[in-house]
Amino acid sequence: MRVLVLHSHPVEESYGKALYKQTLESLRKAGHEVDGCDLYAENFDPVLSRHDRLAYHDYPGNTEPVKSHVERLKRAEGLVLVTPVWNFGFPAILKGYFDRVWLPGVSFELVDGKVESRLRHIRKLAAVLTYGATPFRAFVAGNPPKKIVKRVLRAQINPLRPVTFLAHYDMNNCTEETRTRFLQKVTSAMERF
Repeated sequence: MRVLVLHSHPVEESYGKALYKQTLESLRKAGHEVDGCDLYAENFDPVLSRHDRLAYHDYPGNTEPVKSHVERLKRAEGLVLVTPVWNFGFPAILKGYFDRVWLPGVSFELVDGKVESRLRHIRKLAAVLTYGATPFRAFVAGNPPKKIVKRVLRAQINPLRPVTFLAHYDMNNCTEETRTRFLQKVTSAMERF
């Protein structure tokens, strides 16, 4: 299976980068063809410009500024997000990726005023997230990233398929032991993906 792995952490020598590298390695070990997309390393421009917004519904012209990313998404059969959670949301670069790449004609189409998915070719979805917050604080805040993955993205891909959701909470108080344990959990989950 061809798996697109989206990564959005700007620091090279970080735990987030270690999670990304381990995710890629484990997926490859499981026999998947992996397309690692490190948004910062690729200098992805997350800004949806005025021009982009005006052309938003004009498929296929709307894809021209992000054509290579659209092609990668269309080839994917699996999707894995590896990202930190900042202020109970995704980093702007990842949010911008969704705004600029998951366009009408690419990820969905409006048919008689109803949204129809164009991502049914993606058979598996997973997320590997790190939170500064504790699980309780994330719960009290409504845990928007978890809902986006398990509800919004899942609905766009296939609402009947299970989602692998892995989160290391309370990174502000993590230890070498908690990080190692979570890295092992990610390794195991990606080898079964």
